[in-house]
Amino acid sequence: MLLKIKRKIFSLGSELVYRLALLKHAANLSALEFSDRQILNDLKCDGIHITTLTELGFDSTSELLKAADSYSSQMASINNDDSNEKFPQIYTVTYLPEFANWGSEKRLLNIIENYIGLPIIFHGVHLRKDFPNKNQFGTQLWHKDAEDRRMIKIIIYLNDVGEKHGPFEYIPASLTSLLRLNYYRTYYKLWQSGHLGITDDELNEIIPKQAWKSCTGSAGTVIIVDPKKAIHHGTLRTEDRLTLFSCYTSTSPDRPEVCTQYRDDTFPQPKLAPSSSVQAS
Repeated sequence: MLLKIKRKIFSLGSELVYRLALLKHAANLSALEFSDRQILNDLKCDGIHITTLTELGFDSTSELLKAADSYSSQMASINNDDSNEKFPQIYTVTYLPEFANWGSEKRLLNIIENYIGLPIIFHGVHLRKDFPNKNQFGTQLWHKDAEDRRMIKIIIYLNDVGEKHGPFEYIPASLTSLLRLNYYRTYYKLWQSGHLGITDDELNEIIPKQAWKSCTGSAGTVIIVDPKKAIHHGTLRTEDRLTLFSCYTSTSPDRPEVCTQYRDDTFPQPKLAPSSSVQAS
């Protein structure tokens, strides 16, 4: 009982420190253009905004796409074995300037900092190829990420993504807010799973499928999402899906050990193309 009380006091103290930090940093946040303010509003409401590379209009986009095309050609073709659990192939491309430059665009960082409300860090980028799977496992289970209180991941589709490619799918955060019973029922299911994730059937008992949002889109679709706020997953697929994943948190994330995968040797780096150079961290 005493331990529970101590944990509660610590939690309340931590929340107070966090809220004070938000108030203190608010004066340092950059003003946003109207279109960028709409991205921020969507993130605050439902935890997600969907746009395109063309709409964002960053100067670094053409180099990003050239590099993504070059390095993705090194990735494996479809794994045709009979395994029901085919893990994705992931390259860490954080140190390559074509990816780092796009992920560090000033406008993008301003939007993200306005959302997170604190000084931010861009952890890095993964180039990812997902293969067909018959059963839900890993990130195909419904889950929430845990790196920080507020965070952003940016997903860029590098090929057209229809239902057969396993699009990103989410529940609008407004349907699972603290004021709704859905929040507590969903959190309890996640807790029962050890926060590993829950199946479609389990979530359908809480939030009907009609409310699920599937993010199909053409190559160049950009999904800006707070994966801590919006419960989400990648759906089952019968064809490959090729994406870029970038990650941003505050400079003092709740779980920094989860963020290191974007810069360490958890995943391999691709072989450098002859015209490319490695950017120092």
